Amino acid sequence: MKITTVKGTNDYLPSEARLRDYIQTQILNTYTDAGFERIMTPAVEDIENLDKSDGGDNLNLIFKILKRGDKLNRALASGGEKDLSDMGLRYDLTLPLSRYYANNRSELVLPAKCIQIDKVYRAERPQKGRLREFVQCDIDIIGSSSESCEIELIHTTAKALLALGIDDFTVIINDRRILNVLLMNAGFKEEQLPSVCITFDKLDKIGADGVKAELTDKGFDETAIERLVEIISKPLTLDTVKELCGEHTEKLDAVIQSTRELAQGRYGIEFDISLVRGQGYYTGIVFEIVSKNFRGSIAGGGRYDNLIGKFTGENIPAVGFSIGFERIFALLTESGYKIPDTKSRIALLYDEEDTVKAICEAEKLRAEYDVVIFEKPKKLSKFLDKIQSKGYYGFCFLGEEVRELKNC
Repeated sequence: MKITTVKGTNDYLPSEARLRDYIQTQILNTYTDAGFERIMTPAVEDIENLDKSDGGDNLNLIFKILKRGDKLNRALASGGEKDLSDMGLRYDLTLPLSRYYANNRSELVLPAKCIQIDKVYRAERPQKGRLREFVQCDIDIIGSSSESCEIELIHTTAKALLALGIDDFTVIINDRRILNVLLMNAGFKEEQLPSVCITFDKLDKIGADGVKAELTDKGFDETAIERLVEIISKPLTLDTVKELCGEHTEKLDAVIQSTRELAQGRYGIEFDISLVRGQGYYTGIVFEIVSKNFRGSIAGGGRYDNLIGKFTGENIPAVGFSIGFERIFALLTESGYKIPDTKSRIALLYDEEDTVKAICEAEKLRAEYDVVIFEKPKKLSKFLDKIQSKGYYGFCFLGEEVRELKNC
């Protein structure tokens, strides 16, 4: 039997689990203080929902669950690979939320302000920063098309990061509609936009020349490519974009100005026309949070007004923001973050026949310390070295004073 975890998944030691719990609690408290309410959805979704969700590249990363029993035998006999699965693990929390809303909307107060903090699964190629099982922390507002939703989400997400001591970050904002107009004005056709956007999203990594080369390899019109390269070779501010296309910039400008006012200089707010976001379901304003201390974004989201309509047949506006929990956990771990305002942990050592006394003594000590009871070890010095390496402050024998480990 293998004792290691499956690639792309992790075991977490007690100290790591405590930090993860603390991070989730801080985020959850920030969300609930802002008036959002927690919901829960299953990790398993119907495969048809997952396959038709406009999830971009994530659709290639779905963990599919085989049919069982006679259903599997019939599917194997038919020879159709697509018929082998009827369920899959969720790859994000937005698609499950959309189904959840369609199933429970009669019970919800609109606009619905939802929290989801849960695990998601992607069949990634495991590497640093990319896991197959990981936690996302989402807030979403369903039922309003007002830009006040984007402002509230950005402000609340930023507050959650600030509550964790993360302040060196910038919120990047764009609008997919503005980008689409810009690309069509350059000469690309509407049906080509998804593929063009996938390449354009790499602008900050491969530069204008790289975008030109990739679009050329894809076979797009040379004139359209040249026009686009000419546009993006110069700095593209929101004012510049207003002159080029004008459409949809008023709402975006209002969001940027309002979030800057709320930020009060604690973090940056910037417009970036190259921000695309990978999921195909985004329809309007999109945003990411980037930190100088971590490569890539640590949070992202946007407006997805058409996704819920796949379940309801109606146009239901929606917008959400997701914190990349694993990246936050990595940031804090690597920086040696210490959970604030926690009691010092001590070990209370006792003889086996004194279990009840030890539990009673521990209850008294817990007013001041985080107490763990242990039967007296045979090798005391080795035991003390071990608990000191795990962050224990001290120890005591039953009925005696607490001794600080570093002085032992």
